[in-house]
Amino acid sequence: MAASDVLEPGLVRVEFPLSGCALVTLNRPTAMNALSLAMRKQFVVTMAGLQDDDRVRVLILTGAGKAFCAGLDLKELGASDDLASALEPAGDADPVAALLRFAGPIIGAINGAAITGGFELALACDLLIASETARFADTHARVGVIPGWGLSQRLPRLIGVSRAKELSLTGNFLSARKAEQWGLVNRVVEPDRLLDVALELASDMLGAAPGMLVALKGLIDEGAATTLGCGLEIERERSRAWSMRLDPSDIEAKRQGVVLRGRESP
Repeated sequence: MAASDVLEPGLVRVEFPLSGCALVTLNRPTAMNALSLAMRKQFVVTMAGLQDDDRVRVLILTGAGKAFCAGLDLKELGASDDLASALEPAGDADPVAALLRFAGPIIGAINGAAITGGFELALACDLLIASETARFADTHARVGVIPGWGLSQRLPRLIGVSRAKELSLTGNFLSARKAEQWGLVNRVVEPDRLLDVALELASDMLGAAPGMLVALKGLIDEGAATTLGCGLEIERERSRAWSMRLDPSDIEAKRQGVVLRGRESP
């Protein structure tokens, strides 16, 4: 597919800058990419299409304009006749669940503010590259809404309970540099290098052996959700099962590629 190919015009834009990599852009820049109901539904449909496309092995998620995502569209919510349903929508309007169903690696390219629901989308990514202009905030407490897309559970596991409480109980912003120090983002880059760095990482991942991206991501995620002892047992079981499928001649061929291709992580 050419880089200019686009599957979903409008609120969610999909491009293919690399073979095997989809770039998904939240596309309401004049509204800071706030998640209207229409946008959420389009995102779910878009993600389902990418999940079912065997050619797409890595996904990059970013926002159009100056913001990554300002969260739910509060103006739309304020006019809702059924606020409870709007805050906890059915599966066809749950963007975080749709993101989590993608089996391959997801790189969040955080180009600007990621607020509340937008923060939750970022947390559903496997790793985050942040622009120097990126900021993170959880404003659930200020708006008067309990999180429903995983922020209260994922954030403490990434940065620690006390730091997560500081963010969630105050609603204050966390800068990109502080987010890097706290382990929330993998690295911070200049704004004009954000997508280039994300694409470099995607390219490195696409050099993995067939099936390895999904297998390793699943193994890490499953182990992280349990104790170390259980995680080690899961790893042993998966390793034994995987090794039975291997061809020794393939191992030697891939060894040469690893030695020649590997590069140091920044």
